[in-house]
Amino acid sequence: MSNQSDGRIKVDLLTREYPPFVYGGAGVHVEELANVLRPLADVKVLAFDGSRGPDAEANGIYGFSTPEGLNDANAALQTLGVDLEMAQACAGADLVHSHTWYANMAGHLAKLLYGMPHVISAHSLEPLRPWKAEQLGGGYRVSSWAEKTAYEAADGIIAVSAGMRNDILRSYPALDPAKVYVVHNGIDLSGWQRPVPGSPEAAAADATVRRLGIDPTKPAAVFVGRITRQKGLPYLLRAAEQLPPNVQLILCAGAPDTPEIMQECRDLVAKLREQRRAAGTEFTDDNAGVIWIEEMLPRPELIAVLSSAQVFLCPSVYEPLGIVNLEAMAVGLPVVASATGGIPEVVDDGVTGTLVPIEQVTDGTGTPINPEKFVNDLAAAINDMLSDPDRAKAMGEAGRKRAEDHFSWRAIADRTMDVYQDVLAKTTPK
Repeated sequence: MSNQSDGRIKVDLLTREYPPFVYGGAGVHVEELANVLRPLADVKVLAFDGSRGPDAEANGIYGFSTPEGLNDANAALQTLGVDLEMAQACAGADLVHSHTWYANMAGHLAKLLYGMPHVISAHSLEPLRPWKAEQLGGGYRVSSWAEKTAYEAADGIIAVSAGMRNDILRSYPALDPAKVYVVHNGIDLSGWQRPVPGSPEAAAADATVRRLGIDPTKPAAVFVGRITRQKGLPYLLRAAEQLPPNVQLILCAGAPDTPEIMQECRDLVAKLREQRRAAGTEFTDDNAGVIWIEEMLPRPELIAVLSSAQVFLCPSVYEPLGIVNLEAMAVGLPVVASATGGIPEVVDDGVTGTLVPIEQVTDGTGTPINPEKFVNDLAAAINDMLSDPDRAKAMGEAGRKRAEDHFSWRAIADRTMDVYQDVLAKTTPK
């Protein structure tokens, strides 16, 4: 099966997301992982959303579309249709490495078809996202089956945090713990930096935030994330009712899972704006200081938005690690985040930000047992951070250093290669 005479293994990365179609942290992760692995291995990327064109294919990036006969099918069946084509294309690899349930079945089928080992990176777990049934209907049972089947047959599973490793072993108790490794997500530090004051980049950033309706001279708190139950946006919008009405709330939030959660957020934003007007906010436009940016911003524009704020907000009820927190820290923002999942492995409480306690039900939804207390604690932590700009700035500087010290991609590439070599050693016939 294997042809490693030059010492380089052939790795196929299987993913739902890959540029230019990136919707969340998993897509960011795979792009960066592919970049740092290429000097160490022969890497091919197989992704959804169709061909990226001949130039991309020349660089080992192949896209697959939903088979024509499934265009009107449930989204989970469309996913499995793409997985079949991706599995077929894995011929010749030494190892396949899949990301998220969307691509897990492609990796599992490639393992069965070609006898190659299958490694999974766990970015989230279907048993801990039951709200996905709102989006997929019966397809959620299909996605859960696909994930469980692939996980229990995988040769290695990479958890993006120790908290995620615990969740994996709790959700799939049949797994051998020795097969579950921890390799943290990373960040491209060179690509996430606050513009230097007085530079052309700083001038462009100022123009960007003003175009988006943000006043860079006034305090602001910023949220970045998809509109999905796990990100906790409705809790943040309720907490924001307790913020001073002259603090800007910037919401970089789009790609809703369902029309229902989108409408819930729209209603909460409208309520918040009305309360601010009644309280006499100095913001006189229709937004009342609540700026909602629904489109996915290019990185330079997102950095501009982050740089205009004083604190980053992550109210998630489920978060295996949270790349958005790393991005904010790299730009020098302190983080106020829920103390759940892998977040405490990123945010150093009292040093790089504040962790908000959250006691959660154990039915997989992550719902706070006392939602009112969580909302009140979240509001208090945000207000406390905004009340002391010098402390917030020092925490932001500490966050940048923590990102540099612990989450560089080069270290993650080396650790991932160690996992590959360990898996290959265990699965190659003697």
